[in-house]
Amino acid sequence: MREIVLDTETTGFEPTEGDRIVEIGAVELFNHMPTGRTYHQYINPQRPMPKAAFEVHGLGDDFLRDKPVFRDIAQAFLDFVGSDLLVIHNASFDMKFLNHELGVVGLPKLPLKQALDTLAIARQKFPGSPASLDALCRRFGVDNSNREKHGALLDSEILAEVYLELIGGRQPDFALSAESQRAAGGPQADEWRPKPRPTALPPRITEVEITAHITFVEKLGETAIWRKRQ
Repeated sequence: MREIVLDTETTGFEPTEGDRIVEIGAVELFNHMPTGRTYHQYINPQRPMPKAAFEVHGLGDDFLRDKPVFRDIAQAFLDFVGSDLLVIHNASFDMKFLNHELGVVGLPKLPLKQALDTLAIARQKFPGSPASLDALCRRFGVDNSNREKHGALLDSEILAEVYLELIGGRQPDFALSAESQRAAGGPQADEWRPKPRPTALPPRITEVEITAHITFVEKLGETAIWRKRQ
């Protein structure tokens, strides 16, 4: 199962009021394990960066001026995420921006059902507790010491660790991943079946217990249910 843990940085809070995406970062998971494959792109918003947004992510006008506009990277982004599940913290915010940008350039929008909101999962799992990414890092002991400012790729990498803790911890699947199986030329995970034991396990019931059971059943008479064969 392929999943994409994703984050964006923007110029503000409302795309309908002129705010734009300035950075997209994403991390690929396969069977809940990072593959090492990522997507990262800075984007020229074609508008000045507000001071409040700059203080959050540190991406200024001079840095973004020579970066591509969204139209130039949109198809590559869609090709990377495909139709796989998008794992996002506060998914409604990022999906709102992504779909606005996609709509502007005339490309298909991402279905809202494609996104899984880790903020909602955290609030349901820990009601009344802080559910920000930093708070969840503290709860699960995830190292976020490099997070001096928000950054889409770094935040995606951190969120991937938090997400795996939210769903039960970073534990590899019982069977080998489908990718590993394919590489080894072996069966797929869903084709795996246990092999018969070469030697049967010895009985755990003792001879004394067997004799006691037979004696007990005989005392119950011929109508005892244990005497009936199915």
